[in-house]
Amino acid sequence: MKKTFVLTHPKIKYDRLIEGTKRDVKKYIKREQKKKLPENVDYWDFDCKYGDTEEKAATIHISEINKCIDEAQKRQLESFYLEILVKPGYRTKKS
Repeated sequence: MKKTFVLTHPKIKYDRLIEGTKRDVKKYIKREQKKKLPENVDYWDFDCKYGDTEEKAATIHISEINKCIDEAQKRQLESFYLEILVKPGYRTKKS
């Protein structure tokens, strides 16, 4: 998912747009995690980027997505860019 979320709408309130954005992101992640794993892959991992624009996007951890959306809400941004890419994940043994 590479998307610029627009947080302005003539009829929908700002807080509802924020909630909808969080719901869409959560739904996308859940859908991707349900996909069948290829052989020798332990889990689905995610590369995430967040920024005011695509050019300013910085790498974040998947657990920080909601915090970043909340930050956009506090700053009253009209839009923000979010990128979530799926990749195979491999567990490492602890020594």
